[in-house]
Amino acid sequence: MGEEVDLQEFTRADRTRHREKVRRCLDVFARMLRESRFDIEDPMTGMEIEFNLVDDDGRPALKSAEALEAIASPHFQTELAQFNLEINVLPRHLGERGATGFEADLRTSLNQAEARSNEVHAHMVMIGILPTLEDGHLGPSKISPNPRYKLLSDQILAARGEDLVIDIQGVERLRTTSDSIMPEAACTSTQLHTQVSPENFAAYWNASQAIAGIQLAVGANSPYLLGKQLWQETRIPLFEQATDTRSEELKEQGVRPRVWFGERWITSIFDLFEENVRYFPALLPITDDEDPLEVLEGGGTPTLSELKLHNGTIYRWNRPVYDTVGGVPHLRVENRVLAAGPSVVDTMANAAFYFGLTRALAEDDRPLWSRMSFSAAEENFHVAAQHGIDARVYWPGIGEVDATELVLRRLLPMAYDGLARWGVASDEANRLLGIIEQRCVQHRNGASWYVAKVSAHEEAGADRAEALRLTLQDYRQLMHANEPVHSWPL
Repeated sequence: MGEEVDLQEFTRADRTRHREKVRRCLDVFARMLRESRFDIEDPMTGMEIEFNLVDDDGRPALKSAEALEAIASPHFQTELAQFNLEINVLPRHLGERGATGFEADLRTSLNQAEARSNEVHAHMVMIGILPTLEDGHLGPSKISPNPRYKLLSDQILAARGEDLVIDIQGVERLRTTSDSIMPEAACTSTQLHTQVSPENFAAYWNASQAIAGIQLAVGANSPYLLGKQLWQETRIPLFEQATDTRSEELKEQGVRPRVWFGERWITSIFDLFEENVRYFPALLPITDDEDPLEVLEGGGTPTLSELKLHNGTIYRWNRPVYDTVGGVPHLRVENRVLAAGPSVVDTMANAAFYFGLTRALAEDDRPLWSRMSFSAAEENFHVAAQHGIDARVYWPGIGEVDATELVLRRLLPMAYDGLARWGVASDEANRLLGIIEQRCVQHRNGASWYVAKVSAHEEAGADRAEALRLTLQDYRQLMHANEPVHSWPL
């Protein structure tokens, strides 16, 4: 999604040439992995967060261009819809009080962006799905003007050959269709990045997959879509359906979806890139003039732009990333599981839990994934998306267990240990992981708070639409106060 591309049409020759170039990039990437040409000395962590824009009444504000102009910061950029923005937080080392630095940077950026967005009558909201969205906000006319979004939408619909179908059965049921990928714009997320060596990538990716369901259980924050109460983390089925290039017949044949949990544990980052090339046709067959092998043999670092662009149109919940900084290549695990919000401090608590737990699991002498089937991890993922803080999950050596009990008794101590290995100070770890602990003790995360608050407004006589709007107004104020969601009043 993040690649800058021009609106264009593609010929059959374009697609043939692009496929050959992607495979050439893959071969060069394999050679780079063998020859250890990667930055691994001092690994960084990073973060991206997507926001919604609302007006004074809590309804979507189609003001992304105006807000970006007012914010005037290179760290903010467009997203799919005119009511979305994204911030890229500067990467940091987690040690050296990096967690506190992340929080301070994010809080300062949010405060400044909110003040400047107010100048164009818009407000910033961090939430997984904006509850006040209506059907009219998810039409193609609301796509951001950046041409890459319309191009991607056109290519997905062309590959599918028919309108997208959104059909989600939760507490209530939503069924609708769309002639663009705009329903995906309803999904606003937090993306966590971990830089790793080629040797350690598989362990960190496997660990990320194994705990994805636990992340959703404690961090769910999108229980409503288009007025319906659905899953606690409705982003998961919505994103899976809103970018699905497969017709019903292709689904029946077992063709893999582009939003994908995966199907196996891996032994190398190459496994993931090779699967992407083998299973998925290009959506954006844009080819440049770089000869990656020539660059490599000349002592340079190839951009592998075709491989990167192709990888960016396959939406794994934990995505492999190849990138270069200052001519030096590096690898990252991009964790895309979490919703945005509820507050900055909640976001940092989610990040601390993820960074700490994955490090502890990745460095365990007996890997968790040697004792847990991949299908069990995937089942946990969807069960937790549906039930959130009340989910029951499978864990090796325990069996089926409440996610909150698993976190309190086993995973939080591991997360503390992992953060210590990152060099995170004990007071930082205690404050942030203490928030995860209290969510589990009180059985309250963003989704459960929102549902309870909407129910209270409905019991007081508000209809669903008004209850959602009133709750969002409360949510926005509490979000900007930066108190953790488990402490928010009901």
